[in-house]
Amino acid sequence: MVRHLRRDGIVAGRHRVRRLMRVMGMEAIYRKPRTSVSNSQHRVFPYLLRDLTIDSPD
Repeated sequence: MVRHLRRDGIVAGRHRVRRLMRVMGMEAIYRKPRTSVSNSQHRVFPYLLRDLTIDSPD
């Protein structure tokens, strides 16, 4: 938003623009993170330590 305003000749900092947008009830639109979306074509590897009892380090 700040870049767009500067192109139009209006000088305003990002904090001021953020505050004014909050006062007007506007909210920025961001892409949501997709960190937990799995790929259906990815191979699922077995957990090899499932039935192994670990009784000492190393």
